[in-house]
Amino acid sequence: MSENKLLDMSFEFAVAIVNLVDGVTAPKSSYMTDQLARSGTSVGANIHEAQYAQGKKDFVSKLEIALKESNETSYWLKLMYETKRIDITTYQYTEKLCGNIRRLLIASCKTAKENAK
Repeated sequence: MSENKLLDMSFEFAVAIVNLVDGVTAPKSSYMTDQLARSGTSVGANIHEAQYAQGKKDFVSKLEIALKESNETSYWLKLMYETKRIDITTYQYTEKLCGNIRRLLIASCKTAKENAK
């Protein structure tokens, strides 16, 4: 485990999303699983990319994109649960991970913006 909790959590989340998407067998779900895979894995990709930002402004921008993607991912998770594509346990686990990441992102963005002043 690295020293960056946000990086570790976002990677765990991406793995959970990939496994979730690969496990969906409901017919005619590909449009939802594609969107979920894109937004869910984008969270970690943007957090990882922020580590090599070209400055504070770029760093904050990447984290804000990750935050937006986490919000979108929550939408797709809820839709998939409500339409019976995923079970309650899967939904609760992935949504909890997503919520934890979102809270860390909000705090990180706030801190980075204050430090940039």
